[in-house]
Amino acid sequence: MKQFFYNLILETSGSGLYNFTNQTQDFVRKNNLKNGILNLNILHTSASLTIQENADPDVLYDLNNFFKKLVPMDNKLYKHTTEGKDDMPAHIKSALTNSHLTLSIKDGKTILGTWQGLYLFEHRLENQTRKISHHFIGE
Repeated sequence: MKQFFYNLILETSGSGLYNFTNQTQDFVRKNNLKNGILNLNILHTSASLTIQENADPDVLYDLNNFFKKLVPMDNKLYKHTTEGKDDMPAHIKSALTNSHLTLSIKDGKTILGTWQGLYLFEHRLENQTRKISHHFIGE
């Protein structure tokens, strides 16, 4: 039994979905991780993680657009507006999605469906530096 930790740093350029599947698979491969559990945790409250379609970019566009409509950027609707019009909407979107994901690793590979990818879901309008903690437990 072993444990590995890794922090993936991603630079975002506004709201949207950022694929980090390859970086996570590289972490698994480079560390020769065979079988176990990989927990991913985003260390922020205004961005989130999701497993989503990785074949058709229209899915990502529609998902981002849906959340913009679901949680409007209108400061009249919120008390917490300290950091601008995207402040409280970003926190609400994070609450509605995931701050962590758990993946199985089997025979040195992340178990994902054919059309699944790992995405950081950025909810802020401005460029951000985001940290995703990877914690592997297994062999």
